This record gives sequence, C-alpha cells and structure tokens, in this order.
Amino acid sequence: MKIRELIKKEAIKLNASPKTKLEAIDELVALHVAAGNVSDGALYKEAILKRESEGSTGMGEGIAIPHARTSAVKEAGLAYLGVPDGVDFESLDGSPANTIFMIAAPDDSNNFYMEVLSRLATLLINPDFTASLKNAKTADELLDIIDAAESDKLEADEKKQEERAKATEYPEILAVTACPTGIAHTYMAAENLEKKAKEMGVSLKAETQGSVGAKNVLTPEEIKAAKGIIVAADKNVELARFAGKPLLVTNVSRGINEPEVLINKILNNEVPVYESDKKIETATAAEKDSVWHTIYKNLMNGVSHMLPFIVGGGILIALSFLVDNQAIDPANFGSNTPLAAFFKTVGGEAFGFMLPILAGYIAMSIADRPGLAVGFVGGALANAGYSFGWLADRSANIVSAGFLGALLAGFVGGYITLAIEKACEKLPDSLEGIKPVLIYPLCGILLIGVMMFAVNPIMGSINTGITNILSSMGTTNLVLLGAVVGGMMSVDMGGPVNKAAYVFGTAMLAAGTDAGKIIMASVMVGGMVPPLAVALSTTFFRKKWTEEERKAGLVNYIMGLSFISEGAIPYAAADPIRILPACIIGSAVAGALSAAAGCMSPAPHGGLWVVAVISNPLMYVVALLAGSAVAALIMSLLKKNHE
Repeated sequence: MKIRELIKKEAIKLNASPKTKLEAIDELVALHVAAGNVSDGALYKEAILKRESEGSTGMGEGIAIPHARTSAVKEAGLAYLGVPDGVDFESLDGSPANTIFMIAAPDDSNNFYMEVLSRLATLLINPDFTASLKNAKTADELLDIIDAAESDKLEADEKKQEERAKATEYPEILAVTACPTGIAHTYMAAENLEKKAKEMGVSLKAETQGSVGAKNVLTPEEIKAAKGIIVAADKNVELARFAGKPLLVTNVSRGINEPEVLINKILNNEVPVYESDKKIETATAAEKDSVWHTIYKNLMNGVSHMLPFIVGGGILIALSFLVDNQAIDPANFGSNTPLAAFFKTVGGEAFGFMLPILAGYIAMSIADRPGLAVGFVGGALANAGYSFGWLADRSANIVSAGFLGALLAGFVGGYITLAIEKACEKLPDSLEGIKPVLIYPLCGILLIGVMMFAVNPIMGSINTGITNILSSMGTTNLVLLGAVVGGMMSVDMGGPVNKAAYVFGTAMLAAGTDAGKIIMASVMVGGMVPPLAVALSTTFFRKKWTEEERKAGLVNYIMGLSFISEGAIPYAAADPIRILPACIIGSAVAGALSAAAGCMSPAPHGGLWVVAVISNPLMYVVALLAGSAVAALIMSLLKKNHE
C-alpha cells in the first residue's frame, strides 16, 4: 500500500499552532479519531507517549514522526499536522518541528508498520519535498504532493536496482546503518549516505539493519572489491566480515548529518584497515568514552543481559511460594506441590544463569566475542565458589563468591582476553585461523580459572561478611538503608544512580537472606513512587499543571504500579528543581517504611502486581501510598499554579 493511500482528508490539518509537544500529539490523535483510524483515542495516546518516553521521534530538520502500534487502532493510517511556526518536539538537532506525521498501526502489522515508517522517513529527507508540504494550501494539494513524490521515489528506486543489476563494477564504498530501535534513523542514515555519494560521483551501497531485519545485504564480493566500509550504528554490528578492509565505525547521527565527511575519509585513505583480532576504534577522539563511563558501559552491558534472567527467574520462584502449601512439609516449602515445584525449578534454573551472564557480557563488552566464554566461565566459577583449598580437601565447605566475584570475573576476564590477543599479534599468519577458536578460549578460560580459584575464598569471605552484616542489622540500620536505596531510585530515574541501587538490591536478593529481601522491597517501592507521585499531583492539584500534563499524568498510575520509574522523567526534565527533591524524599520515606515494617520481596521486579508474594503486603501498600503522597504534596506545594 502506498503512503498516499494511508492518509485521509479528515486526518490532515495544515495550519496548526500547538504550543507544546503534548498539544501537537493531542491534535494528531484527534485527527486519527476523526478519520476513523482509531477507536480509543486515550489508549492510542498512551501508546504514543510510551514510545516517546523511549526516545523522541523528532528527526530533526523540522520533521517528527510519532508512531505507535496498539489494539486501539482499527485501520492503519497516517495523520498530518502542519505547524508553520514550529513546536518543540525534543528533536535530535533541537530544531522545532513544523512537519509532523503520526502513524497509527494495528497490533498485527509489524513489518507493514516498519516499512511505512522507513519509506516516509526517506521521503522526508528530500528538502524540496518537505518545502512543498509546508507550502500546500489545501488537503488535496498536500495529497497530490505526497503521491507525486512517492511515485518519483519508487521509479528512482527501480532505476537504481536496474543500474545495480547491470553494473559490471562493484560499489566503491559500502555502508551499514543501524540504531537501537531499528526504525527511522537507520533508514535516514542509509539514504543520506547514498544521496551524498551520488552527488559526489561515488557509488555507495548501504545495508540497513532495521527492526524488520537486514535489507540490501552486502555480499562477500562487494566487500572484497570495496575501497572501504562505513558503519554508522548505535548498536553492535558484526564486524568480522570486514577484516582486512579500511573500516570507519561511528554513530548513526553522523551518518545522517555528516555523510560527506565520512565518505571523504574513505576516499582520502584516512581510515585504518580493520583487523578482526583487534578492538576497533571509533571515528573520532571526541567519541571515545572516559574511563569511568567505559566501566559503567561495560557493567551495564552485563546487567542489561542479566536482568531478564533475574526478573523472570525471580518472579517464578516467588510464585512457587505463593501457590504452595507449607503445611505439607515446611522444610520443603516452595516445592511441595507439582505446580510449585515446576515454578521453582524453572525459576531456579533461570536465576542460576544470573552470575555467568553478568560476567560473560561484561567481558564481551570489553573484548568483543572472544571475551564471552572467558567471562561466562569466570562467572560460573564465582557462583560455584571453587578454590585451591577445595582441591586439597574435597570435603571442605565451598562458599560462593557471589555477585562481587562475578563482577571481578567479568572485568578481569575481558582484560585477560585483550592481553592474550595482544600477546598473539606476533604469531605467524598461518595460525590466524585458530586464534579465535583455540588459542583465545583455551588460554583465557585457563587463566580465568586459575584466578577465580585463587580469589574465590577472598571474594567469598567478603560476600559472607556483607551477608552477615545485613543479617545482623537491627531495625534502625535496615530502615536507614531502606531510606537510602529508596531515595536513590528517584535521583535520576533509570540513570546510573537508579541502576546502582537496583543492582545492589538484586545482589542482596541473590544472597538469599531476609535482610536482602527487605532491601529489594525498599528498592522496588522507592522506584514506584516518582510516577505515582506525579499521577496523584496531576489528579488532585490540577491547577499546578497544564491540560496536557494532567492527561499524561493518568498513564503514570499504571507505570508507577508496574515499577517503571521512567514515567516521571518528562515531568522531572521540565521542572527538576521542584520534582526531583520531592520524589527523592517520597521514595526515601517509602523505602524506610517498607523496611521498618519488615516487608520482604522475593521478586526483583513486578511492582504492585507481585504484592501477593511480598511479606506484610498491607504495610507495603501503606508504605507506597505514604511515600507517593509525601512526594505529591511536596511537588504540589513547590509548584506555582499554571496560568
């Protein structure tokens, strides 16, 4: 289906004047409802705002393409809002958006939805097209402009394919573009690179690694013949196939905004040849991370891969206690009934991967694929707690090195792998093929094994000491700790401080003590407070907020109850001086009250939806309501009435 066929006249407004991004979204949602594309405007808007919370759809250059796929959509369609004076849409380049398309797609339209988004994004790259849209006087004229532009684009694409099929020479430059969501930026970078190359008289082929899979895939013959390759991506791209070729790795934004610079670097031989056994450097010194940010990025790579295991496994283990009958055998509580045993077995297996996955992906972030096996084995050995003392006396007690041991294994495993790669640089070329399959894993696993056998007793003692300290903590100390970790969850709502508190909570939960479960409960209740506080304030102190903020506030009830702190980010970003202190205080109050009541959570996620498995659930709800109310009152008192 062509883009023109997705736009009805009722879904077009040419001279709009929204004052804010939320007002623009409201107008576009209303257009979809008027056109009969959407059956439930509120539900559709909720999906749009959820997508915006993941990252603005403002593309820059005055263009925005908000989009959502939801059951509220009856019929796939587009709505258009022309804003002559522009509206701040939090775009990449900070420019106001005056050409806004909103895509509505049903739940069952995955590939179709992505195809429309990519086609629309590539059309909007043409400045003549966007200028024509801005100058359109009527809905019919706008539709004719879109129809003509798409027809020209399809004709040009067909011609390009024919030229490629007839070409006797391979492209001079190759490119790969990709972004975390794999939607608009991926295709815009590819289009800009190809367009600029054509203007420069250079042949360039771009492979797009989007959400619908890789398109226009580079062939081995093309790679062999190319002068160089540009990888403009904000996510990991497999680079092994480019070994021996000049390779420029940069971010997707430079592919969109600086295609000529990147192309010239290849043409002027300013790019080093990529060697598969060496870590690639980024395009510019400015793109290199600081030491601390590199450590944080490596840690978060491990944590992000670990979380699905700990969340899924932890909740299943919690459910096993919920459905079991303790009276059957108190000593076997959690596995007495077949259903409980099933939940606990599956959850336990998933939970058991936590430390190896954490260490493996930290090491992989440091040393790429060769580091994965080394880190994974190191994490498994840390979890098991094996030591040289145990080798001498197999009856000796084994103490797991736990979370701290896995962290050490991940970082050391990554740098061990890099050291092995460095040491192998002078080996004969004839051994190149066996390095990644024999030398790296064999030497790396052996060395990490020696190291973990040596340090496991030390890390195990530290881990045991921390556990003993937590277990011996009196009520006052646990309440104080609960207040600290609860408050940390609101400092940056999903940022490094928030993540540090959550990782600490999950590490303590993995220790299996009651104190660890108390800390986990405080962490989770603290993270639920910010969005609930915003929701309460926008509901009961309506004069403090705009109409758009009040409407968007309703979504935060669900986000808060679901332990999604990020729901409050737009409000905190707009007014950090008032919102952040209020949320930090409220979260600290909730965390302290939860700890004081002895609330224990065996589940690392789930928010109030897992309250049935939390001990003393009534007081847990009280702690949540109290903290949210305190934060809502403080922010409402600090804010002035909206005029």
